[in-house]
Amino acid sequence: MSSVRRSGPFRLTMPPALSRSTADRQEALRTDPERLRAAWPSARVIRVDGHGRAPVPEDRVVGVVPKDVPLVSVPALDIASEVPTEAVFLGRWSDADFWAVSAEPGPDARMVALDAGGWGRAAEVPVVAGEAWVELRLHGDVLDDTAAGLLTTALALRNWHRRARYCARCGGVTRLHQFGWASRCEQCGREEYPRTDPAVICLVHDDVGVNGEHVLLARQPTWPPTRYSVLAGFVEAGESLERCVEREIREEVGVDVRDVRYLGSQPWPFPRSVMVGFAARADSGTPLTPADGEIEDARWVSRDRVRAALTHGDPDLQLPGGTSIAHVMIRAWAEAGD
Repeated sequence: MSSVRRSGPFRLTMPPALSRSTADRQEALRTDPERLRAAWPSARVIRVDGHGRAPVPEDRVVGVVPKDVPLVSVPALDIASEVPTEAVFLGRWSDADFWAVSAEPGPDARMVALDAGGWGRAAEVPVVAGEAWVELRLHGDVLDDTAAGLLTTALALRNWHRRARYCARCGGVTRLHQFGWASRCEQCGREEYPRTDPAVICLVHDDVGVNGEHVLLARQPTWPPTRYSVLAGFVEAGESLERCVEREIREEVGVDVRDVRYLGSQPWPFPRSVMVGFAARADSGTPLTPADGEIEDARWVSRDRVRAALTHGDPDLQLPGGTSIAHVMIRAWAEAGD
Protein backbone atom coordinates (compact mmCIF):
# COMPACT_ATOMS: atom_id res chain seq x y z
CA MET A 1 0.00 0.00 0.00
CA SER A 2 1.39 3.41 -0.90
CA SER A 3 1.68 6.25 1.58
CA VAL A 4 -1.58 7.82 2.72
CA ARG A 5 -2.55 11.15 1.19
CA ARG A 6 -4.41 13.71 3.24
CA SER A 7 -5.42 16.60 1.02
CA GLY A 8 -8.70 17.09 -0.80
CA PRO A 9 -11.24 14.67 -2.28
CA PHE A 10 -9.69 11.41 -3.44
CA ARG A 11 -8.87 10.82 -7.10
CA LEU A 12 -7.86 7.75 -9.04
CA THR A 13 -4.15 7.14 -8.48
CA MET A 14 -3.67 4.90 -11.53
CA PRO A 15 -5.46 4.35 -14.83
CA PRO A 16 -8.01 1.53 -14.86
CA ALA A 17 -6.53 -1.66 -16.26
CA LEU A 18 -8.44 -1.63 -19.55
CA SER A 19 -7.92 2.10 -20.21
CA ARG A 20 -4.18 1.83 -20.85
CA SER A 21 -4.16 1.51 -24.63
CA THR A 22 -1.01 2.67 -26.42
CA ALA A 23 -1.88 1.66 -29.99
CA ASP A 24 -2.91 4.35 -32.48
CA ARG A 25 -6.34 3.33 -33.77
CA GLN A 26 -5.69 4.96 -37.17
CA GLU A 27 -9.37 5.41 -38.00
CA ALA A 28 -8.61 6.79 -41.48
CA LEU A 29 -6.96 3.53 -42.51
CA ARG A 30 -10.21 1.59 -42.07
CA THR A 31 -11.46 3.15 -45.31
CA ASP A 32 -8.15 2.68 -47.15
CA PRO A 33 -8.18 -0.98 -48.20
CA GLU A 34 -5.29 -0.61 -50.63
CA ARG A 35 -3.00 0.71 -47.90
CA LEU A 36 -3.99 -1.97 -45.38
CA ARG A 37 -3.68 -4.83 -47.83
CA ALA A 38 -0.32 -3.59 -49.05
CA ALA A 39 1.01 -3.53 -45.47
CA TRP A 40 -0.36 -6.99 -44.57
CA PRO A 41 2.98 -8.81 -45.13
CA SER A 42 4.63 -6.68 -42.40
CA ALA A 43 1.65 -6.66 -40.03
CA ARG A 44 1.28 -8.49 -36.70
CA VAL A 45 -1.76 -10.54 -35.66
CA ILE A 46 -3.21 -11.48 -32.28
CA ARG A 47 -5.42 -14.53 -32.02
CA VAL A 48 -8.65 -14.63 -29.98
CA ASP A 49 -10.54 -17.85 -29.31
CA GLY A 50 -14.25 -18.49 -28.90
CA HIS A 51 -14.04 -17.78 -25.16
CA GLY A 52 -12.37 -14.40 -25.65
CA ARG A 53 -8.93 -15.69 -24.64
CA ALA A 54 -5.67 -14.67 -26.28
CA PRO A 55 -2.18 -16.16 -25.96
CA VAL A 56 0.61 -14.76 -23.81
CA PRO A 57 4.04 -16.31 -23.12
CA GLU A 58 3.58 -19.28 -20.79
CA ASP A 59 6.70 -18.42 -18.78
CA ARG A 60 5.30 -14.96 -17.98
CA VAL A 61 2.18 -16.26 -16.20
CA VAL A 62 2.70 -19.87 -15.10
CA GLY A 63 4.74 -20.44 -11.95
CA VAL A 64 5.58 -16.74 -11.53
CA VAL A 65 3.91 -13.56 -10.34
CA PRO A 66 2.65 -12.12 -13.65
CA LYS A 67 3.28 -8.45 -14.43
CA ASP A 68 3.41 -6.38 -17.64
CA VAL A 69 2.69 -9.47 -19.72
CA PRO A 70 2.71 -8.99 -23.52
CA LEU A 71 0.37 -10.68 -25.95
CA VAL A 72 1.89 -13.18 -28.36
CA SER A 73 1.52 -11.67 -31.81
CA VAL A 74 2.48 -13.55 -34.96
CA PRO A 75 3.52 -12.37 -38.43
CA ALA A 76 0.48 -11.81 -40.61
CA LEU A 77 1.84 -14.11 -43.31
CA ASP A 78 1.78 -16.95 -40.78
CA ILE A 79 -2.01 -16.52 -40.78
CA ALA A 80 -2.72 -16.01 -44.48
CA SER A 81 -1.14 -14.68 -47.66
CA GLU A 82 -3.61 -11.78 -47.73
CA VAL A 83 -6.04 -10.11 -45.34
CA PRO A 84 -8.68 -12.68 -44.28
CA THR A 85 -12.30 -11.62 -44.64
CA GLU A 86 -12.95 -11.88 -40.91
CA ALA A 87 -9.74 -10.10 -39.79
CA VAL A 88 -10.24 -6.95 -37.71
CA PHE A 89 -7.87 -4.00 -37.93
CA LEU A 90 -6.89 -2.80 -34.45
CA GLY A 91 -4.49 0.04 -35.26
CA ARG A 92 -0.75 0.66 -35.34
CA TRP A 93 1.89 0.22 -32.71
CA SER A 94 5.69 0.14 -32.90
CA ASP A 95 5.64 0.84 -36.66
CA ALA A 96 3.40 -2.11 -37.49
CA ASP A 97 -0.27 -2.66 -38.26
CA PHE A 98 -2.01 -4.89 -35.73
CA TRP A 99 -4.95 -7.17 -36.53
CA ALA A 100 -7.07 -9.73 -34.71
CA VAL A 101 -8.36 -13.05 -36.05
CA SER A 102 -10.30 -15.95 -34.58
CA ALA A 103 -8.22 -18.99 -33.62
CA GLU A 104 -8.25 -21.81 -31.08
CA PRO A 105 -5.52 -23.24 -28.82
CA GLY A 106 -5.96 -26.68 -30.38
CA PRO A 107 -6.58 -30.20 -29.08
CA ASP A 108 -3.09 -30.60 -27.59
CA ALA A 109 -3.57 -27.85 -25.01
CA ARG A 110 -3.37 -28.80 -21.34
CA MET A 111 -5.37 -26.92 -18.72
CA VAL A 112 -3.42 -25.02 -16.06
CA ALA A 113 -4.93 -23.21 -13.06
CA LEU A 114 -4.08 -19.52 -12.71
CA ASP A 115 -5.22 -17.02 -10.11
CA ALA A 116 -8.47 -15.50 -11.33
CA GLY A 117 -7.81 -11.91 -10.32
CA GLY A 118 -9.84 -11.76 -7.11
CA TRP A 119 -12.95 -13.61 -8.27
CA GLY A 120 -12.65 -16.20 -5.54
CA ARG A 121 -11.68 -19.10 -7.74
CA ALA A 122 -8.85 -20.35 -9.88
CA ALA A 123 -9.25 -20.05 -13.64
CA GLU A 124 -8.09 -22.90 -15.83
CA VAL A 125 -6.45 -21.69 -19.02
CA PRO A 126 -5.25 -23.67 -22.05
CA VAL A 127 -1.47 -23.92 -22.36
CA VAL A 128 0.19 -25.23 -25.52
CA ALA A 129 3.44 -24.66 -27.42
CA GLY A 130 4.74 -22.18 -24.85
CA GLU A 131 1.55 -20.08 -24.92
CA ALA A 132 -1.08 -19.62 -22.20
CA TRP A 133 -4.46 -18.41 -23.45
CA VAL A 134 -5.75 -15.93 -20.83
CA GLU A 135 -9.09 -14.17 -20.44
CA LEU A 136 -9.22 -10.37 -20.42
CA ARG A 137 -11.81 -10.12 -17.65
CA LEU A 138 -9.75 -12.20 -15.23
CA HIS A 139 -6.20 -11.32 -16.23
CA GLY A 140 -6.38 -7.91 -17.92
CA ASP A 141 -4.58 -6.22 -15.04
CA VAL A 142 -1.41 -8.29 -15.53
CA LEU A 143 -1.13 -7.44 -19.24
CA ASP A 144 1.15 -4.63 -20.32
CA ASP A 145 -0.42 -1.39 -21.55
CA THR A 146 -0.31 -2.28 -25.25
CA ALA A 147 -1.64 -5.80 -24.71
CA ALA A 148 -4.51 -4.56 -22.54
CA GLY A 149 -5.57 -2.01 -25.14
CA LEU A 150 -5.31 -4.33 -28.14
CA LEU A 151 -7.19 -7.20 -26.52
CA THR A 152 -9.89 -4.88 -25.14
CA THR A 153 -10.53 -3.52 -28.64
CA ALA A 154 -10.45 -6.95 -30.24
CA LEU A 155 -12.91 -8.36 -27.73
CA ALA A 156 -15.25 -5.36 -27.96
CA LEU A 157 -15.44 -5.73 -31.74
CA ARG A 158 -15.85 -9.50 -31.59
CA ASN A 159 -18.76 -9.19 -29.17
CA TRP A 160 -20.40 -6.54 -31.35
CA HIS A 161 -19.99 -8.70 -34.44
CA ARG A 162 -21.78 -11.56 -32.72
CA ARG A 163 -24.78 -9.32 -32.04
CA ALA A 164 -24.89 -7.46 -35.34
CA ARG A 165 -25.53 -10.30 -37.80
CA TYR A 166 -28.97 -9.06 -38.83
CA CYS A 167 -30.23 -5.65 -39.80
CA ALA A 168 -32.21 -3.78 -37.15
CA ARG A 169 -34.35 -2.14 -39.89
CA CYS A 170 -35.35 -5.03 -42.16
CA GLY A 171 -33.90 -8.19 -40.62
CA GLY A 172 -31.61 -8.84 -43.56
CA VAL A 173 -28.20 -10.46 -43.23
CA THR A 174 -25.34 -8.03 -42.60
CA ARG A 175 -21.74 -8.20 -43.74
CA LEU A 176 -18.77 -6.54 -42.07
CA HIS A 177 -16.81 -3.85 -43.86
CA GLN A 178 -14.23 -1.21 -42.93
CA PHE A 179 -12.19 -4.17 -41.67
CA GLY A 180 -14.48 -4.92 -38.78
CA TRP A 181 -15.57 -1.39 -37.83
CA ALA A 182 -18.94 -1.27 -39.63
CA SER A 183 -21.62 -3.58 -40.93
CA ARG A 184 -23.87 -3.20 -43.98
CA CYS A 185 -27.21 -4.87 -44.62
CA GLU A 186 -27.15 -6.85 -47.85
CA GLN A 187 -30.88 -6.28 -48.29
CA CYS A 188 -31.52 -2.59 -47.58
CA GLY A 189 -27.97 -1.20 -47.41
CA ARG A 190 -28.28 0.16 -43.88
CA GLU A 191 -24.93 0.74 -42.16
CA GLU A 192 -24.31 0.22 -38.47
CA TYR A 193 -21.29 0.89 -36.27
CA PRO A 194 -20.08 -0.68 -33.02
CA ARG A 195 -22.29 0.12 -30.03
CA THR A 196 -21.15 0.92 -26.53
CA ASP A 197 -23.65 0.88 -23.68
CA PRO A 198 -22.82 3.37 -20.89
CA ALA A 199 -22.98 2.22 -17.29
CA VAL A 200 -22.18 4.07 -14.09
CA ILE A 201 -20.23 2.73 -11.14
CA CYS A 202 -20.11 4.73 -7.94
CA LEU A 203 -18.08 4.63 -4.75
CA VAL A 204 -20.32 5.95 -1.99
CA HIS A 205 -18.66 7.02 1.25
CA ASP A 206 -20.06 8.49 4.45
CA ASP A 207 -20.15 12.15 5.48
CA VAL A 208 -17.22 12.14 7.91
CA GLY A 209 -14.52 14.56 6.80
CA VAL A 210 -13.61 15.03 3.15
CA ASN A 211 -13.46 11.40 2.08
CA GLY A 212 -15.44 9.65 4.78
CA GLU A 213 -14.43 6.84 7.09
CA HIS A 214 -16.64 4.10 5.62
CA VAL A 215 -17.46 2.95 2.10
CA LEU A 216 -20.73 1.36 0.96
CA LEU A 217 -20.13 -2.12 -0.47
CA ALA A 218 -22.62 -4.69 -1.71
CA ARG A 219 -22.75 -8.13 -3.31
CA GLN A 220 -24.91 -9.75 -5.97
CA PRO A 221 -26.47 -13.17 -5.30
CA THR A 222 -24.37 -14.82 -8.04
CA TRP A 223 -21.00 -13.72 -6.65
CA PRO A 224 -18.70 -15.80 -4.43
CA PRO A 225 -20.00 -15.65 -0.82
CA THR A 226 -17.57 -13.03 0.51
CA ARG A 227 -17.09 -10.87 -2.58
CA TYR A 228 -18.17 -7.22 -2.31
CA SER A 229 -17.86 -4.22 -4.59
CA VAL A 230 -19.21 -0.74 -5.19
CA LEU A 231 -22.58 -0.31 -6.89
CA ALA A 232 -23.16 -0.02 -10.63
CA GLY A 233 -25.93 0.04 -13.21
CA PHE A 234 -26.82 0.86 -16.80
CA VAL A 235 -27.82 4.33 -17.97
CA GLU A 236 -31.43 4.47 -19.15
CA ALA A 237 -32.72 6.26 -22.23
CA GLY A 238 -32.99 10.00 -21.69
CA GLU A 239 -30.97 9.89 -18.46
CA SER A 240 -27.82 11.79 -17.53
CA LEU A 241 -24.91 9.99 -15.90
CA GLU A 242 -25.32 11.85 -12.61
CA ARG A 243 -29.05 11.12 -12.38
CA CYS A 244 -28.32 7.50 -13.15
CA VAL A 245 -25.96 7.35 -10.17
CA GLU A 246 -28.64 8.76 -7.88
CA ARG A 247 -31.33 6.40 -9.21
CA GLU A 248 -29.22 3.25 -9.14
CA ILE A 249 -28.00 3.72 -5.56
CA ARG A 250 -31.53 4.49 -4.38
CA GLU A 251 -33.02 1.50 -6.21
CA GLU A 252 -30.33 -0.98 -5.18
CA VAL A 253 -29.84 -0.13 -1.50
CA GLY A 254 -32.39 2.59 -0.63
CA VAL A 255 -29.84 5.35 0.00
CA ASP A 256 -29.93 8.93 -1.31
CA VAL A 257 -26.54 10.25 -2.46
CA ARG A 258 -25.27 13.76 -3.12
CA ASP A 259 -22.13 15.56 -4.29
CA VAL A 260 -21.78 13.18 -7.24
CA ARG A 261 -18.43 13.74 -8.98
CA TYR A 262 -16.60 12.08 -11.85
CA LEU A 263 -13.52 9.91 -11.26
CA GLY A 264 -12.67 8.16 -14.53
CA SER A 265 -13.83 5.58 -17.05
CA GLN A 266 -12.95 2.20 -18.48
CA PRO A 267 -14.10 0.14 -21.46
CA TRP A 268 -15.76 -3.07 -20.31
CA PRO A 269 -16.39 -5.29 -23.35
CA PHE A 270 -18.55 -7.84 -21.52
CA PRO A 271 -20.29 -7.57 -23.85
CA ARG A 272 -20.12 -3.87 -24.87
CA SER A 273 -20.08 -1.38 -22.01
CA VAL A 274 -18.06 1.59 -20.89
CA MET A 275 -17.96 1.97 -17.10
CA VAL A 276 -18.08 5.61 -15.98
CA GLY A 277 -16.79 5.95 -12.44
CA PHE A 278 -18.12 8.40 -9.84
CA ALA A 279 -17.84 9.15 -6.14
CA ALA A 280 -20.70 10.37 -3.96
CA ARG A 281 -21.57 10.99 -0.32
CA ALA A 282 -24.40 9.57 1.75
CA ASP A 283 -25.66 9.39 5.34
CA SER A 284 -24.42 6.11 6.81
CA GLY A 285 -27.28 6.21 9.31
CA THR A 286 -29.85 5.56 6.60
CA PRO A 287 -31.12 1.96 6.78
CA LEU A 288 -29.88 -0.16 3.87
CA THR A 289 -32.62 -1.95 1.94
CA PRO A 290 -31.06 -4.26 -0.69
CA ALA A 291 -33.14 -4.66 -3.84
CA ASP A 292 -34.74 -8.09 -3.91
CA GLY A 293 -33.09 -10.39 -6.45
CA GLU A 294 -30.33 -7.87 -7.31
CA ILE A 295 -28.44 -7.20 -4.09
CA GLU A 296 -27.98 -9.99 -1.56
CA ASP A 297 -26.23 -7.87 1.07
CA ALA A 298 -24.97 -4.31 1.54
CA ARG A 299 -22.86 -2.86 4.32
CA TRP A 300 -20.68 0.05 5.37
CA VAL A 301 -17.01 -0.98 5.67
CA SER A 302 -14.28 1.01 7.41
CA ARG A 303 -11.23 2.35 5.61
CA ASP A 304 -8.93 0.42 7.91
CA ARG A 305 -10.60 -2.87 7.00
CA VAL A 306 -10.51 -2.09 3.29
CA ARG A 307 -6.80 -1.21 3.54
CA ALA A 308 -6.12 -4.47 5.34
CA ALA A 309 -8.08 -6.47 2.75
CA LEU A 310 -6.12 -4.85 -0.10
CA THR A 311 -2.76 -5.36 1.59
CA HIS A 312 -3.02 -8.71 3.33
CA GLY A 313 -6.30 -10.21 2.10
CA ASP A 314 -9.41 -10.89 4.15
CA PRO A 315 -11.29 -14.20 3.80
CA ASP A 316 -14.53 -12.45 4.76
CA LEU A 317 -14.07 -9.41 2.50
CA GLN A 318 -13.01 -10.22 -1.03
CA LEU A 319 -12.68 -7.07 -3.15
CA PRO A 320 -12.83 -6.74 -6.97
CA GLY A 321 -9.87 -7.97 -8.98
CA GLY A 322 -7.43 -5.57 -10.59
CA THR A 323 -9.01 -5.66 -14.06
CA SER A 324 -12.10 -3.80 -12.85
CA ILE A 325 -12.29 -0.02 -12.44
CA ALA A 326 -13.97 -0.84 -9.11
CA HIS A 327 -10.59 -2.04 -7.80
CA VAL A 328 -8.88 1.23 -8.76
CA MET A 329 -11.68 3.27 -7.19
CA ILE A 330 -11.65 1.33 -3.91
CA ARG A 331 -7.85 1.44 -3.68
CA ALA A 332 -7.75 5.20 -4.33
CA TRP A 333 -10.33 5.80 -1.61
CA ALA A 334 -8.52 3.50 0.84
CA GLU A 335 -5.22 5.29 0.27
CA ALA A 336 -6.76 8.73 0.72
CA GLY A 337 -6.91 10.62 3.96
CA ASP A 338 -10.23 11.33 5.62
